[in-house]
Amino acid sequence: MINQQVLAGNWDEVKGKLKEKWGKLTDDDVRVFNGNVDQLIGRIQQKTGESREAIEHYLDKMADEGSKILSGVRERVEQAASQAGDTMREGYDSLRDGYSEAERMVQDRPGQSIAVAFGLGVLAGLGAAILLRDRSQHARISQARSTTEQLGRHLMDAMHSMIPESMKSR
Repeated sequence: MINQQVLAGNWDEVKGKLKEKWGKLTDDDVRVFNGNVDQLIGRIQQKTGESREAIEHYLDKMADEGSKILSGVRERVEQAASQAGDTMREGYDSLRDGYSEAERMVQDRPGQSIAVAFGLGVLAGLGAAILLRDRSQHARISQARSTTEQLGRHLMDAMHSMIPESMKSR
């Protein structure tokens, strides 16, 4: 037989289904529950003339349907969590591989790496300066933006030439 925890846990849904099944029930009739299943069944019997067994059977059926739905939801949540974990592990592995490759590249070409890092710093500084400048100096901003874009292209070309051919195909 259905217990009060099952009913209480899904009470709003259960209440709606009870009123749908037995149209004679009012909000006051179903409000009577307060955790007492026997009292609820008695009220439904009194209002509808339905047998206790039929009411209990209907409540048990609703509880089974609810637990099947919850079981399906739980399985989907577990599956999504598993997929998220797999994706996070793949991302971590990729990040670790990229870091190792960058570390190796810096060790192999320290001078070029410092130059690229310096250039990126200058580029970031110019970009910040452009963003912080007063909008009334539009012409100078356009010129600075053009210069910054050219510097960025040169830096990207320099970085691209540092990447080994085996890494470019990825």
